[in-house]
Amino acid sequence: MKPLDGVIVLDFTRVLAGPTCTRILAELGAKVTKVEPPAGDMARSGWPIVDGHSGYYLQLNAGKRNLCIDLNWPEARKIVFELCAKADLIVENYRPGTMKSFGLDYEAVSAINPRVVYVSMTGYGQNSPWSGRPAFAPTVQAESGATATHLTHYGKNLTKPVNDSSSHADLYTGLQGAIAALAGLNERTKTGKGTHADVSMMATMLSVNERLHGLINELENADDEPWALSAPESPIFELADGSLATIVTSPVWSTSFIRFCTMMGRNDLRGDKRFLTPELRRKNYDHLMEEVQGWIRTFRTFEELEAQVSGGGGLAIGKIRTPAEALETEWAVAMEPTYEVSVGEETIRLPKGPWRFNGRDSGALPAAPKQGADNREILQEIGIDDASVDELYRLGILQGS
Repeated sequence: MKPLDGVIVLDFTRVLAGPTCTRILAELGAKVTKVEPPAGDMARSGWPIVDGHSGYYLQLNAGKRNLCIDLNWPEARKIVFELCAKADLIVENYRPGTMKSFGLDYEAVSAINPRVVYVSMTGYGQNSPWSGRPAFAPTVQAESGATATHLTHYGKNLTKPVNDSSSHADLYTGLQGAIAALAGLNERTKTGKGTHADVSMMATMLSVNERLHGLINELENADDEPWALSAPESPIFELADGSLATIVTSPVWSTSFIRFCTMMGRNDLRGDKRFLTPELRRKNYDHLMEEVQGWIRTFRTFEELEAQVSGGGGLAIGKIRTPAEALETEWAVAMEPTYEVSVGEETIRLPKGPWRFNGRDSGALPAAPKQGADNREILQEIGIDDASVDELYRLGILQGS
């Protein structure tokens, strides 16, 4: 048994934020049916390609059934409306108004299925002044003043800002969408009624910015140790063997500066005129880093450095690894955070959900199916016989295998 066993999810999502949400629900045990248009989810063209299939798509849509149907047909909308009537959860991330144009919006569905929990994910919300704007993660990250875009990339050694290539806004919104879905299900157990959750990427990015309070209230100016763009909190250092490590906290701050000096056996630095105050340490940051880097290069391996930093300094330290290297560590061998699925004649390794319930992880999910792979099974569940399914294929309403 998994926490969401028995929960029926209808998934009208594509690319990243929505599929992230519904994959989480699938990993938690929900029965997720992805409703995909004949043109296909854009993620199906995502690199890399494994035996003709997008690895990107496979990761995001593992464990879901697939119904490939053309909602431009009234007959298709009628069929999908019947599926909506039986769903516990509906998740969509189309632009506002799109689901209404199909007659599948929350108001229409809840009229026949008042218990449905309906989660909509958009760039800027259902009814905001920016509702109609296209939204992708990098643009929303820029609009929301996300740290990685607005602040970090104005750092000391850059002549111009550089956008963050990671899709934080999509991924975080997918997580928040899953939280909204679970909250809606819990509320329904109390009230017997469903709800419509409106989750925007813009609001999500503001909510996950842990420095928002300081940045919008100018609190950083009230502290004698403000967050300095030229003094990153987790500087990167090189060891004698060429490997890289990051130590959480910067030697700019007073308490950590003292810890660094003690750990390095360099209490003389505490009296160095260049490093007497946070402001001076920030001004002379490169010189301070040279002192720390010189000490770190005396360690041959990360393990030796970690023993000194974690033990003698009480600071967290991490070795900079590739994902493949991370999966070779003793932690990964013990915890098994990934699994393999067959894709044609090849295999691909995919991540598991991060939860462990009573010591058990979320387990492996089946590979994401081809478009329309489950058409017949899904439609039979609402009483559509084989002859009628064949006719839907003939008309082009259904597509795929």
